[in-house]
Amino acid sequence: MKRFLGRDLKPYIEDQKLVAAVADGSQQAFAKIVKKYEMMIAKVAIGMLGNKADADDVGQETFIRFYRSVGQFKGDSSLGTYLSRITINLSLNELKKRKSKRWLSFEDKFNSHPKTEDAFKQSDTAELVNKALEKLESEFRSVIVLRLMQGFSTKETAQILELPLGTVLSRLSRAQEKLRVIILDLEK
Repeated sequence: MKRFLGRDLKPYIEDQKLVAAVADGSQQAFAKIVKKYEMMIAKVAIGMLGNKADADDVGQETFIRFYRSVGQFKGDSSLGTYLSRITINLSLNELKKRKSKRWLSFEDKFNSHPKTEDAFKQSDTAELVNKALEKLESEFRSVIVLRLMQGFSTKETAQILELPLGTVLSRLSRAQEKLRVIILDLEK
């Protein structure tokens, strides 16, 4: 398979074929896209919103919006990047609506996992990080979620957020410093 800039083009080409099929009305192609990207979209939404129910709603709305506007997807970025951008925008809209609400409670996660000492340590760390993320402004939170938690490259993060690369690097640096200060304060 051909490679471009060190990347395998097969997934990109497969996505382009699926998008074209969806544009032609194929429900099967749409189902394949949903199956391929639903976990990634869920992780981005949960990272942004912290609440699984709201994240599920945003995830569903992401795919609905994609389906309704499939003709607008030009392939300038990968399909994953495009869907992530929709998810981030919907998540930011949701955050604006519910500024007064609290961040994710980890009780559901605690109840679904064995209560070993390591599990408690991990859950304590996760809770601390999420409390810190709650206090972080959304412009910094989105960079942390995409770049560090979801593993997107800096370039992909810039594309998703529609920001210059330098702005992403600056926000990432500032966000990490802000998180460090917040976590130190929370540990007191």
